Amino acid sequence: MGFLKTLFSGKVETPEEKKKVEESKNFDVLKYDGVKALRAGEATHAVELFTHALGLQEDLEVRDYLSQALIHSDRLEEAYEQLEKLSEAEPENVQLLVRMTDVVYMMEDYDRMEELCEKAMLIDKDNPMLLMLYARACVGRGDLVNAVAMLSKAIAMREDYGDAYLMRGDTLLEMGDVASAEEDAKWLDEHTSGIEEVLLLNARVEERKGEHQKAISYYDQVIKANPFNATAFSERGKIKLVLGDKEGAEADMRSLLELEPQRAEGVNGEYSAEGTEDIARKVEQAYRNNNPLGL
Repeated sequence: MGFLKTLFSGKVETPEEKKKVEESKNFDVLKYDGVKALRAGEATHAVELFTHALGLQEDLEVRDYLSQALIHSDRLEEAYEQLEKLSEAEPENVQLLVRMTDVVYMMEDYDRMEELCEKAMLIDKDNPMLLMLYARACVGRGDLVNAVAMLSKAIAMREDYGDAYLMRGDTLLEMGDVASAEEDAKWLDEHTSGIEEVLLLNARVEERKGEHQKAISYYDQVIKANPFNATAFSERGKIKLVLGDKEGAEADMRSLLELEPQRAEGVNGEYSAEGTEDIARKVEQAYRNNNPLGL
């Protein structure tokens, strides 16, 4: 094609033009191979390919892909830098700011998270999701009062915002406001079905009220919905121990250790080889060491 173009146009392609054409072809190959590697779960290789591609040609889409590959490679600060460059190119793009917020949340940088939320809210002040993200940052910093305030505003904007009800319920319970947490738990119970996090909130509320059997019933539902929920086994086992059901507590501990073997170090390195009586004693001690009620 290049020869025919030269023949009929009478124009000779310069070395610089040839170089640009070659670089463009290489860029397309690197971009294609990078996307392929990313989708195949080969994040490290994808990072190399996208980085090389950007060395040949600036491209926002490739920077976006690079940010994703860096996140999958757990190179979060570098991923943030790529998203920051994208945001500079598209300053009104709230979704980019949300993605940046997610990255700094994974980095546990709650101050920067709040700054990003405030920046996004200047663009879209009526977005309840931004309020929830802000609340998440507040929880990270231990500012539970402001977290509840933000979540309440989000719910006022969107009455069916289930995630906000759940987070507010969890936060209220952490603050010791069991009655208010129960209201959120009841709303969720009425408007959702079989969601593990909702069942866990209800279980914890009932336990804080002293309704042990009701709490166990909710934990049973969690485990029925997801037999691999280690948290439910752990918390249900603590209640069984309080009720004097050492066999039930031991059974839950065994299930917990099967799901999270690393916890065995806190009980005994040779748990399965222990005698029944000694196992029961160690299970009891393990639960007491982690019992939030101090029992």
